[in-house]
This record gives sequence, C-alpha cells and structure tokens, in this order.
Amino acid sequence: MFRRTFLSIGAAVALTTTSAFADAHSKDIVDTAVEAGSFETLVAAVEAAGLVETLKGPGPYTVFAPTDEAFAALPEGTVEGLLEPENKDQLVSILTYHVVPSKVMSTDLSDGMTATTVQGGDLTVDLSDGVKINDATVTSADIEASNGVIHVVDTVILPE
Repeated sequence: MFRRTFLSIGAAVALTTTSAFADAHSKDIVDTAVEAGSFETLVAAVEAAGLVETLKGPGPYTVFAPTDEAFAALPEGTVEGLLEPENKDQLVSILTYHVVPSKVMSTDLSDGMTATTVQGGDLTVDLSDGVKINDATVTSADIEASNGVIHVVDTVILPE
C-alpha cells in the first residue's frame, strides 16, 4: 500500500488535536466528524454521495478531512453543483480520494511516500514544511475513531 522513499519522519509530524476530538475514538469516523462541528459540508457531501454506511463500517480507514473553510474556498457554486444528484459519481470520486483503506497515523508518514486511495489515485506526503498531503496542509492529526483515524486538512484534495 505505501511505498516509502525516506525512512525518517522528522519532527514536522508533531501535530496536536483539538479538545473537540478528545473522546472521539469511541465513535466512528462519521460520528466523530459530526461531533467536531467543523465538517458540516463534508458530512453533507458524504450523505449525498451515499457513503455514510461505508464510513461507519469496520474499516480501518484514514480520512483526510477538509474543513468547512476548505470547501468554502472552492470556486463559487462548486459544492452546490457537486451535491446535485446528477453529479454523484464526481462527488464520490472526490470524497473517496480523501480516504485510504487502512489506518495511517502521523508517525507512519515519511517524506515522499505515497498512499493509494479508495478512489484509486495516489496521495503524496511532503514533510519539507509541515505536513502536506498533495497540496493540502494537515492542520490536526491522529484524531482516532473506532474504525480509523482522521487527519484534518485545509484544502479539498481533487483527483487528477
């Protein structure tokens, strides 16, 4: 699943979680995101895509979860368009590009490594200036849920 090109992880991975996630590991990924309160758009998109039951399933999953602000930064009308029933396939593709079908903690990351997503594309880790997944910066890491882990990102990661 992961191809490591560098073995060291460095201090850049030392990110903290917020108190909103303090007891999250007893809840699944969806319930953890709902409880956090900063993922309303992501949760609405997961519902529109029909992925709720999947992300409540046994996993384990790693979700790079864009915040509401990340979705708001997309061009005007993008989110509304993606939530239309006729765009469900595109929405599913974008959302599943944020999910890796295994539990990957920040301590598992190495600079330059890649991870294959549920969508089928690869995400690339860059540790040269903080932690980046493709062009998205990880703002909070290692939020454990009963069926995986969430890493909060500041950008919606779009597949090729």
